[in-house]
Parts: sequence; C-alpha cells; structure tokens
Amino acid sequence: MSTHVGGFGGIAVLVGTVIERLARVASMLAPPLLRVALAVPFFKSGLTKWDGFLSLSPAVVFLFEEEFKLHILGQAYEIPVPGAVAFLVGSAEIVLPSLLFVGLATRFSALGLLVMTGVIQLVVPEGWANFHLPWAALAVAVIAIGPGPLSLDHQIEQQFKLRASRQ
Repeated sequence: MSTHVGGFGGIAVLVGTVIERLARVASMLAPPLLRVALAVPFFKSGLTKWDGFLSLSPAVVFLFEEEFKLHILGQAYEIPVPGAVAFLVGSAEIVLPSLLFVGLATRFSALGLLVMTGVIQLVVPEGWANFHLPWAALAVAVIAIGPGPLSLDHQIEQQFKLRASRQ
C-alpha cells in the first residue's frame, strides 16, 4: 500500500512540476500574444484609412461626415468635427498598435484602444459580441498583466532598476 501512495506522490510532484513550467512559459508568451491579438485588427483598419503619409482617404472622411453616427440612449448623433476625428482615429489606429507590437507604453496604448472600442460600440452597436467584447477583453487583459518580459517597457524598467541599484 505504501508504494502506491509513494507512486501517487511522485505523479503529483511530476504533474506539479509540469504545470509550473507551463505556467512559466505561458506567463512569458501570453503578454506579447495578447498585445499582438489586440493590435492586429486596429492596425489593419488603420492602414485602410490612409492614401499616403498623413493623407486620409476621402472615403474615410466621407464616412465620418455622413455615415457614422453615435448611438446614445436610442438617438443617433453626428460625429463632432468629423475631419479631425477621422484623422485622430486613423492616427491612433496606426500608432497605438505599433506601440503594442513592441511593448512600449503598453498599458496606455491598450487603454487608448479600449476607449476606441467603447466609441466604436456607440457607432456600431450590433458589433459587440463578435468584435467589441473580445477587443475590450484583450485590452483589459493587457492593462491588467502588463507588457511582459518580452517588451521595451520591461527593458526600460530593467535599465532604471540597474541604474538605481548603482546609486
């Protein structure tokens, strides 16, 4: 009987070791995967908004001026200063995902995309289940767990710690 208990104890230790190693690998891989998963749809959308360097597509400006409406409490409202909002959105959809890719200003970039997701929800209310909810979940996860060790934020933090320890 004691050999069985020892056998089960050995299996438990082995399972515990495997789980611990899986968790260590996942904690290294999860942050960059979450960052990329959040960044890709916004970056791809941002690429469609430009005709050249700092030149918005006329079709995008038209959408913000004529088609897009904010749906709030059962009413549809015009987008305020649509040309400026289109430029801001187009810029944010390139800059924020780029920062997420490299893990720089990660939490702020994810917060920016979370806010954008909330506004997109007001413009396209029927997209909540297929797009907005997953995007919001990814953004909240990135904000919660941070950039991870494979990021520029982490490298910068390590440099500050190194300099502080030398003083």
